Amino acid sequence: MSRIRIFDTTLRDGEQSPGVNLNKMEKLEIAKQLEKLGVDVMEAGFPASSEGDFQAVKLIADTIKDVSVTALARTRKEDIDRAWEALKNTPTPRIHIFLATSPIHMEYKLKMTPEQVIQQSVDMVKYAKERFKEVEWSAEDATRSDWEFMAKIIEQVIDVGATVINLPDTVGYTTPDEYGRMFKYMKENVPNINKADLSCHCHNDLGLAAANTMAAIENGATQVEGTINGIGERAGNVALEEVAVALHIRSDRYSYETGLKLNEIKRTSDLIAKLSGMYVQANKAIIGRNAYAHEAGIHQDGVLKNAETYEIITPELVGVSSNTLFMGKHSGKHAFKDKIKEFGVEMTDDEIKATFKRFKELTDHKREVTDDDIYTLIMETKTEHSAVDKYTLDNFQVNYGTANITTATVSLKTPEGSTIQTAATGNGSVEALYKTIQELIDAELKLLDYQLNSVGGGKDALAESHVQLVVNGETVNGRGTAQDVIEASANAYINAVNRYLIKTQAVKEAEIVNG
Repeated sequence: MSRIRIFDTTLRDGEQSPGVNLNKMEKLEIAKQLEKLGVDVMEAGFPASSEGDFQAVKLIADTIKDVSVTALARTRKEDIDRAWEALKNTPTPRIHIFLATSPIHMEYKLKMTPEQVIQQSVDMVKYAKERFKEVEWSAEDATRSDWEFMAKIIEQVIDVGATVINLPDTVGYTTPDEYGRMFKYMKENVPNINKADLSCHCHNDLGLAAANTMAAIENGATQVEGTINGIGERAGNVALEEVAVALHIRSDRYSYETGLKLNEIKRTSDLIAKLSGMYVQANKAIIGRNAYAHEAGIHQDGVLKNAETYEIITPELVGVSSNTLFMGKHSGKHAFKDKIKEFGVEMTDDEIKATFKRFKELTDHKREVTDDDIYTLIMETKTEHSAVDKYTLDNFQVNYGTANITTATVSLKTPEGSTIQTAATGNGSVEALYKTIQELIDAELKLLDYQLNSVGGGKDALAESHVQLVVNGETVNGRGTAQDVIEASANAYINAVNRYLIKTQAVKEAEIVNG
């Protein structure tokens, strides 16, 4: 079977999802899991966009060894130089540069003629090739571009060193038939096309990303670009797990395979959902919680007699297993360390100690502790690590009744080490709680979004809250878990403020280093 390379852009295009704001440690944890998943190429970010993105890309490039790490760059020398500085220590550095080719982009955004677009692309691919062995060139908005013009530019960038040609459906505009014919046209009309791989990159604005991607594969694409869970700008990118599983299940039709370890899909999906705050919809293909649930009586009867009657994908294929009790309040630290090794997560002794403490606190309230519970606690500890002093929740109390005014009292420990306390009222428990915290914190705060979910099922499920705040004019995300939904909400709010403090401190340190 022919191999389709998987180009994961969760850390770049996926992070551009509205409301998603990952710090570099969170990006590193995602990168490590993507490495376990078995992606071929990992787009770690856009180094020229900010100092924070540069540092995150560099950290990933310095850490990840078994996956080719790449970064995005515009057709500018300064972008290419910045990408090289971030990627030069990775074993197989590569670069992804792009320039729009559609008439509307060239006229209104770039204000360049077609001839100028060709020359700029050729010059910058040639410049990038001086540093990078692998150079990918993308025709932004390819699906609204003139095919003959694109064939001309593709031939010239391959001549100067492009090794991958990407034809993205940037605005999710095309259909499977159109997209497939575009790839076939390039295969037949670009004389040197055999010297480069053809890549597809589909957005899901019309809900056709997966179908368009399969059409591209049928017509010569050898690389697929997308994200886990399909996150991304607007309606998102093609979900890589959908493409990989489709190729596997329909191997009777498609003589292609990927290098993904399919049983790592659920763990990867869960991690990205937790850190991004973008929960997977229940009826999401492949990985939604309803994907293997059968409600109709006829379906249930058929599955009991033979699962293949209504189940074309086994849960085990993608790493979905039942949430069974594996540890409890009497479990010791040795067993806990063994469980961490089973997850394949690297933790320092201090991180293990902090997570074990949280685990013990959870077992005081939750009788049945699941793998998902433990993994949530592990990821919280892994991504909260920072030397910056932060706010911590000392204690709180909320008085609520349908006939009474809701009042919250909160005590916080400040970054300076003092304890502050106040009370406030609100129209409900969460509003009263957040108004009280807001009065205690010396910053301008505005709540944009609030979400509450459970980790697993049952009345004693661990609560997980996500918030989005504007802190002193900057949008940040926060998340928190606890046995109690109100405590989880408080933890998420305070976590958002602390993330702002951490980011602010990192920017100050970078400014000092850069003079």
